[in-house]
Parts: sequence; structure tokens; C-alpha cells
Amino acid sequence: MSTLDPTSVEQAPPQDAAAYREPFGALAAYIHRASTGDRAALARLKPEALQPHQLAALARALSAAGLAPEQWHADTWPRWALIAHGMALAGHDGKQKLGKQLANAGVSESRVTKLLTSRGDAFTQLLPRVLRLLASKGVAPNWRELGELVLKECSSLRSNQDDAEEIRLQIAGPYFSTLARAESKS
Repeated sequence: MSTLDPTSVEQAPPQDAAAYREPFGALAAYIHRASTGDRAALARLKPEALQPHQLAALARALSAAGLAPEQWHADTWPRWALIAHGMALAGHDGKQKLGKQLANAGVSESRVTKLLTSRGDAFTQLLPRVLRLLASKGVAPNWRELGELVLKECSSLRSNQDDAEEIRLQIAGPYFSTLARAESKS
């Protein structure tokens, strides 16, 4: 099990600096070094009902991640708010598959199954609970996988929903195989 600080982010090796600049890594890095006030605002925000100070903290975070204001749309804004909120709660660690992280943190099969089978509002309400659980276990999730799921899951485009299903399977595989390996060892 990883024992990362909930606000930790992976450190980019110098040779991989370009890859680290992708939006999830950049957002996580910004949140990690943001002021205490901005981190607290992001951790407390409700993506569907932003308060003025939360809106300002989110705008600063998205700008720092390279998401220009021209890219901020009513349909994507709540998704990025949920991602920033989740990163502020649990951090980011892109070194392992999310499914393996969930298994190593001891997240129950029923909770993971609920997360992977929930859609819409149920998904957006359940995700912060799972993130708080991960943070309490000292495990920061892989936001490259989870962030893509959030962006695709909440989309109304059929192709994005199909992609979300594929991401769910990519999370489930390592989760259940990690559980099976642990069970066979005991």
C-alpha cells in the first residue's frame, strides 16, 4: 500500500517534463503548491454550486493547468470542478493503475462496483466519498485514468459514453486481478 500524503503529486523526472505538462498532472501540481486557502476552497467545493471564492480558486487552477478560458464551457466546467475537488481531497499519483490503487487501499468490492456501475448524479455523489476513503488510507489516485472517466462519464456524447465504459473496464481489470492475487496468496 502506498503511504502518500493526500496532497502529494508524483514528481516528474526531468526527461519526462513534457509529458507531465498534460492537464491532469499540471492541475495536480498546481493544487499541490497552491495557497492553503485555494486548496481548502477546492477541497470544500460542490461542483454544481460553486461559491465565489471557490470559483476564483477553480479558475486559477484551471488556468495553471493550461485550460484556457476559451475552453471553459457550461457542460465541461462541472467536470473539471469535480476533478479539481478530487485532487484537492486525495492528491494524484500516476505511477500505478487506479484499479490496483483501489485494491491496495482496501476499498471494498461493493464500493468499487458501485462506483464503476453508477452513472450521472449517482457517480458524481459517490466519487468524493471514495476519494476521501483513499485519502484516509494514504493512497492518492491516478487522475489520468479517473479524470478521463469523469470527463467522459458526464458527457452527453455517445462516443464519450462508450469511452467511459472502456475506462471502467480498464479500472476493473487491475482491481479484481489484484484482489485475486492477494486471495491466492492467503
